[in-house]
Amino acid sequence: MADEARVRGLADQAAAMMRAGRPDEAARAWEQVLAANPSHPQALFHLGQHAALRKDHARARSLFERACAAAPKEPAIPLNLAFVHRATGDAGAEMAALTAALAIDPYFYPALLAKGLLVERSGNRRQAARIFRDVLAVAPPMEQVPPELRDKLVQARKAVEDNAAALAAELEKRTAPVRARHAGESLERYEECEAVQLGRKKLYTQAPSLLQFPRLPPIQFYPRELFPWLSALESSTDVIRDELLVVLREDTAEMRPYVAYSEGAPVAQWAELNHSPRWSAFFLWEHGVRNAPHCSRCPKTTALLDAIPMMDCPGYAPTVLFSILSPKTHIPPHSSVTNARLVTHLPLIAPQGCRFRVGNETRAWQYGQAWVFDDTFEHEAWNDSDHLRVIMMIDIWNPLLTAAERDLVGVLLKTEQDWYSPAGS
Repeated sequence: MADEARVRGLADQAAAMMRAGRPDEAARAWEQVLAANPSHPQALFHLGQHAALRKDHARARSLFERACAAAPKEPAIPLNLAFVHRATGDAGAEMAALTAALAIDPYFYPALLAKGLLVERSGNRRQAARIFRDVLAVAPPMEQVPPELRDKLVQARKAVEDNAAALAAELEKRTAPVRARHAGESLERYEECEAVQLGRKKLYTQAPSLLQFPRLPPIQFYPRELFPWLSALESSTDVIRDELLVVLREDTAEMRPYVAYSEGAPVAQWAELNHSPRWSAFFLWEHGVRNAPHCSRCPKTTALLDAIPMMDCPGYAPTVLFSILSPKTHIPPHSSVTNARLVTHLPLIAPQGCRFRVGNETRAWQYGQAWVFDDTFEHEAWNDSDHLRVIMMIDIWNPLLTAAERDLVGVLLKTEQDWYSPAGS
């Protein structure tokens, strides 16, 4: 016990000297630790690093190999052994050490980065770019990366971008005759496929928090052809906007923050907007309940809703509102409740600098030009302008559900709500 306590004390002293920037004194303390315990992993590792810095590669290699045997689950040890092999020009041994590090932890990005750099040095830039692409997928944000790795990550990113550009040029050349053969056909889905494959876009999946209806296609922005009533709604934009302007002028007291978590609730990304008027709403319908006073303030808008297949699900939908986003305000990434419902946006005040992302597609709002999207995909919004941005949001049924499916979904959700309500217990 006394020897163990002495070794711990020496190790603590050595670590303190390292933190104080006194490497030679730390090395002497680690030598004492090693003398007392020849298999001490930390002593072997840090003395190996010290030897490597002094370019005593033979001793560094021996110490790191002993450290690997003493601590076989520490990927940083074979990584440092790989650095020694790199310094001595032994590429085969370097790759073996990196492979050993990644066998311990496949997501250990410093080893993956070193592997990509080794492959790049060997002249295989295309394969290196594939490895670098994996590195960028698992590496932390740049501010969390140690300074000595930042330039190498920048190099990796450039290699990925250069490779993607070269591959895209080759792909454009090879697909040109195929595109010509199918001129006039919609290639939108293929274009997204190609962009994801080349790393230009990220593939998003639906993440509903309430209900996932199976076998519905994962579409971010739905095609207009599925909504024959959309053009009529757009043609009434001036009518709706005129009623909105009255609301903005006379009913500000009826507007309330869109995000309103109760005290103590986990607000996550909503901390900045929680109970903030920077994103506020004027509800015509909310969770399936018609707001009669608000509808009376917008009678023409309310009448137009009769022609729209709004989602009818008591306790949940429809929700129809004017969404008011203040200047220089960002709505953070989030997803919503169910793909049985889609959301319609009709821009009523849309200054330049306002944009909206659903999954990997970003669009700018334009006055009177509506779209329908699936909000179970991650989405976010920006108002980078100096003016208010206002859109009308309308819950509608997913048009790919049958009438029977819609009715049954309504019963399903209402039954669950009643079952878990205080009265139901």
